[in-house]
Amino acid sequence: MKKIFLLLVIGLISLSACQKNDFGLSDCLNQKIEDFKNGEYACSEDANVKEYEFLGEKVYVFNPGTCGADMTSEVIDKDCNSLGFLGGISGNAEINGTNFSEAIARKIIWKR
Repeated sequence: MKKIFLLLVIGLISLSACQKNDFGLSDCLNQKIEDFKNGEYACSEDANVKEYEFLGEKVYVFNPGTCGADMTSEVIDKDCNSLGFLGGISGNAEINGTNFSEAIARKIIWKR
């Protein structure tokens, strides 16, 4: 009985190690977050993905963190369409002609 239990536990650990995280979002957003967190663009510390309400819609900001000078944060909609970039060398603060300071932060989806 102990051997069966041990094999079951090892199998579950192995299975969970291979599965992608499900952030409770659409498939494209789950995949985009996986790619972001496992890619080279997200800093090793303080990178995050946050959900906001902006112009009546849910949007997601992919903030790479502060490991590089003048990095930008991509803003995407629920269908993974890029709406623009915040920050960067120009210090852009607008998406679709509206200052992003009007966005309402809803929750942190992922952070490092």
